[in-house]
Amino acid sequence: MFPPTITPDLVPFMRRSYASPPLADILEGHEVDHREFTVAGHLGDPLTVSVFSSPNHTGPRPVVLYAHSGGLMFGDRFNALALNLEWVERLGAILVSPEYRLAPEFPDPYAREDMYSTLLWIIESAELLNIDTRRVMVAGASAGGGLAAGLALASRDRGGPALCGQLLVYPMLDDRGLTVSTDQFDAVGVWDRISNETGWRAVLGDRYRTDDVSPYIAPARATDLARLPPAYLDVGSAEIFRDEAVAYATSLWHAGGDAELHVWNGGFHAFDIFAPHTTLAQGMIRTRTAWVENRLAD
Repeated sequence: MFPPTITPDLVPFMRRSYASPPLADILEGHEVDHREFTVAGHLGDPLTVSVFSSPNHTGPRPVVLYAHSGGLMFGDRFNALALNLEWVERLGAILVSPEYRLAPEFPDPYAREDMYSTLLWIIESAELLNIDTRRVMVAGASAGGGLAAGLALASRDRGGPALCGQLLVYPMLDDRGLTVSTDQFDAVGVWDRISNETGWRAVLGDRYRTDDVSPYIAPARATDLARLPPAYLDVGSAEIFRDEAVAYATSLWHAGGDAELHVWNGGFHAFDIFAPHTTLAQGMIRTRTAWVENRLAD
C-alpha cells in the first residue's frame, strides 16, 4: 500500500509496507549470484552492500551502483531489484546496491555520503568484484535518482571515479518546490506535494528551503553542471517530479552536457513499479534499458 499523502506519522507504516519481499523470492527463477559485504560508510560506520552478478558472463564487467527509492525515509537495497536484474542477466553488469541510511534518524549527509563511500569501495575492490573501472554507472529511482545525480556531482568535484553515465529515474532533485508540477498533485497518485515536503524536511531538518543545502543532496541547486557524465532522465507527465526532471535536463544541455530526457504521457510517479505490465510502463523500461546497454557497452 502506498498512500498518496505521507506525513511524518506514517513513516513507520511505510517502512513496513514498502519493505521488499524476501530476497530468495525475488531471485527465484533468475541465474544471479548474490554476495553481501560490510563496507565503511559515512564516518566509517558499517554499511551493508549487496552485489549481484551473473555466472554466465566472464571477464571484467561493467558495474551499476544503484540507489533505491523511498523518499530518503524508507525502502531498502532490494527495492526494484526484480526490474533491475535484466542489467545483470542480459547485459552482464555487476549491480551494487547499498543499504544507505535513512532520515530522519540519519539526516543529510548520511545517505549521500554512504553512497559516495560505496562508489569508492567499488573502485578499490575492482579485482574482487571483477569489474571494468572504465564502465561505472550511477543509477537511482525517485529519491535514489537524486542521490545518483548528487553522486555524479560529488565525484566530479572531489576528483573521484570517472563515470560512464548517470541514470536518473523520475528523480527527486529539488527541496525548494519551485516548479508548477510540485504544486499540481495533492492527495492523488503516488508521492504528492505533502509527501515531498515530508521527505525533504526529514533529511534536511532546519536547513529545508534555506541557502544551506548542498547540491549533492538537492542537485537542482547546482550552479555548474559542466563536465558531468551522460545522463538519462525519465519521468511521467502526471507526477510531481515532471518539471524538475525537465529543468535538470535543460540545465545539463545549457552546460554543454549530454542528456536524454523522456516524459511519458499520462504516467504517474513510479508507474513502472506499480503498473509494470502496462504498455506505457513496458515502453519506459525498454527505452531506459536500451540507454543503459549503450552506455555499458565495451
